[in-house]
Amino acid sequence: MIDLFADPVALCAALIDIESVSGNEGQLADLIEEALRAQASHLAIDRIGNSLVARTTGSCSERVILAGHIDTVPVAQNLPSHFEGDRLFGVGSSDMKSGVALQLHLAASITNPNREITFIFYECEEIEAERNGLTHIARERPELLAGDFAVLLEPTDGVVEGGCQGTMRIEVRTRGVRAHSARSWLGENAIHGAGEILDLLNNHEPRRVLIDGLEYREGLQAVAISGGVAGNVIPDECVVTINFRFAPDRSEADAERFLRIFFEGYPVRIIDSAPGALPGLTRPAAQEFIAKIGGVPAPKFGWTDVARFTALNIPAVNFGPGNPSLAHTVDESVDIELIQRGATQLKEWLSP
Repeated sequence: MIDLFADPVALCAALIDIESVSGNEGQLADLIEEALRAQASHLAIDRIGNSLVARTTGSCSERVILAGHIDTVPVAQNLPSHFEGDRLFGVGSSDMKSGVALQLHLAASITNPNREITFIFYECEEIEAERNGLTHIARERPELLAGDFAVLLEPTDGVVEGGCQGTMRIEVRTRGVRAHSARSWLGENAIHGAGEILDLLNNHEPRRVLIDGLEYREGLQAVAISGGVAGNVIPDECVVTINFRFAPDRSEADAERFLRIFFEGYPVRIIDSAPGALPGLTRPAAQEFIAKIGGVPAPKFGWTDVARFTALNIPAVNFGPGNPSLAHTVDESVDIELIQRGATQLKEWLSP
C-alpha cells in the first residue's frame, strides 16, 4: 500500500515507480483509492473511471480545489525512479507526480483544515481532451468541481504561475498540378509553394501582452509538413501543420480570426483548439495564496486545466515543484528541496 504519511519525496518516488502512461492509470488509481480509504478516512471519496475526488465535509465557508493528473507521457527508459544528488529522476517526476505526492501528503496529514478542500486525482490529461478525467467528472458529477479557488499542481519550479495560453492547431494547404518530374514545367510543385507559408512564419513577430502584471508571449510555429506522391511525381498538395499559442486575452474565435487573416489566400482547417485562461491574480483568493507562497508570480507558457476552472468562473493558478522545462524529457527530474518546500508552504496555507 502507498504510505501517505511518508516523506513526500519518498511518496513521489513510489508514485513514479507505478507506471501510469495515459490510458493505463488503472493500477495507480486503485492504489490511490486504497490508500485514501485506509489512511484518510476523514475524506468523502468518489471515483469516476480512473479519476478520484476526495473531499472534506466540514462547515467552512470557503472551498479550495487541489487538482493533479496521475497519467504520464510514454516511458523513455526512465523507470524505475532513482536519485542523483539533490534530484529525483523518472517519468512523471516533474509532470506531475511530484505535485500529486503533495496532494496525497496533504490529504492524509491535514485533518482539520482552515477551509474545505477538494482533492482531484484525474486520468488522461496528456492526451485528447475528450478522454480527460476532468471532462468526465464535469459531465457525470459536476457538483464535485464546485469551489472558490483552484490550484493545479502542474510543474512551475515552485513559483505561482497565473492563467495559461490558449492553443490552436491548423492545417494550411498549398495546391499544385501533378506532372512527371522529368517534365516538371508541365506541373506546379505544391511543396515549393509551401515556402511562402514558411516565409510568413519566419518573418512573424510574436505578440507580447501584459495581463495582471504578467507578460505572455505568443508563438506561431510550423510543427509538421507533409506532401509528395512518388519519387518521380510533382506533388499537387502540401500540408503545413501550425500550432498557435495565443495569449489569454484572445478568445478561440479571436485566434481563428487572426489565423485566417494571417494566412489569407490559403485554405485553413482547424484541427484542435483549447481556450486560454486569464490569470485572475487580482481576485482575493489568488492574492491570499500568493501572499502565503511568496515569490513573484509568472505567466504560464503552455495550456493547463486552469482553463477548465476559469470556464466555471473558479479562479485558478498553477503551482508545483516540477520543472516545466524537463517535462516529457528522457532526463525528467525534480528538485527534492522544492518538493519539501512545497509541502511546507501548502500546509501553512491550509492549516488553522
